[in-house]
Amino acid sequence: MRDISRRGMLGIGAGTAAAFGLAACGSGGGSDSSGPAGKAGDEQGGAGKQAAKPIGDGSTAYTGKQPHQPGKPVPLKPGETPPQFVIFSWDGAGEVGNGLFPRFLKLAKEHDAHMTFFLSGLYLLPESKKRMYRPPNNGVGASDIGYLTDGHIKDTLKYVREAWLDGHEIGTHFNGHFCAGSGSVANWTSAQWQDEIDQAKSFVKKWRTNTGWTDLPSLPFDYDKELVGGRTPCLLGQDNLLPTAKKLGWRYDASSPGGRQRWPQKKMGIWDLPLQAMPFPGHSFEVLSMDYNILANQSKNSTKAPSYNYPGWRKQATEAYISGFKRAYESNRAPFFVGNHFEEWNGGIYMDAVEEALKHIAGKKDVRLVSFRQFVDWLDVQDPKVLAKLQGLEVGQQPAGGWKSL
Repeated sequence: MRDISRRGMLGIGAGTAAAFGLAACGSGGGSDSSGPAGKAGDEQGGAGKQAAKPIGDGSTAYTGKQPHQPGKPVPLKPGETPPQFVIFSWDGAGEVGNGLFPRFLKLAKEHDAHMTFFLSGLYLLPESKKRMYRPPNNGVGASDIGYLTDGHIKDTLKYVREAWLDGHEIGTHFNGHFCAGSGSVANWTSAQWQDEIDQAKSFVKKWRTNTGWTDLPSLPFDYDKELVGGRTPCLLGQDNLLPTAKKLGWRYDASSPGGRQRWPQKKMGIWDLPLQAMPFPGHSFEVLSMDYNILANQSKNSTKAPSYNYPGWRKQATEAYISGFKRAYESNRAPFFVGNHFEEWNGGIYMDAVEEALKHIAGKKDVRLVSFRQFVDWLDVQDPKVLAKLQGLEVGQQPAGGWKSL
């Protein structure tokens, strides 16, 4: 089992008008032309229809265009109501025998949803080879998350492959998840972020060499082209990451803490897609849109609180996600970003809450359940003047005169 002892919050900080956890990390209906739209599978793409072309040692391979992608995004028409984008994302994205990775792949398929899986590079590196990892400002082989067993690495490979073939995005959660002390990612330079990314990509691109497993199928994508964004451990270190991300041609970063439910803007030419403060039922303050941050407010960072709390906490977590969605959906239509971990904290109530929220959201008019990559595809074809008007709307603010006025 992975060590989560140092995964936690930076604090449940209190502000004048709101309080919410600042960080934590670890392991569509309709056919509106302003897409991404339609059901997963509108475009089957080329994967599986041509022979795979191995890349490097065959850990990855080019298999053609990714299947199950939405139609080509188009600009909003004058006066058109924007879609309500909802992006569910997963930090770590490893399967450790609890069945959560396949559970949510199945759920996504049932509701025509796409998601982003931020894969930790170390989850494809055997612990016997841990000294291959040289983390910045930390000892050789060090990691604040545990290495996976060989069996769990094989499971992770299986489900990452399935995720991509189902149309989901594979981003990065980097490697060792250092959040505290002198080795924290908060202190890394841009050059050190480059080193960390190089290693994370290497562990994905060379898992076959590092494991010796030649009988398993390749991951069906070119990771150099697939990787266009990530989320840092504990939402730390974005300022020094961004220059490196820009140099690498990344299109977005999802590492900002404490965002608000407004239309995003760019930092250093990179789309800044932060986790957001959302209503927290029963409280006057708000909570960050991530499972661990809800947990931190409910059980003060305990992942195994007394079980009599679970029914009430599950309901509160579900209502928090639904309230965040509803506020955007009924007002400024800002995208709603949700971050998760494949963990069974407090009896798995946060996984249940995410599932119930997704079921509530899916299929509603104008809703698009997409990956971060698909969302920025849409952003990049919009008229900058129209985007500027959307970005000018405050949290919960409808456009004066209705959408036709825009």
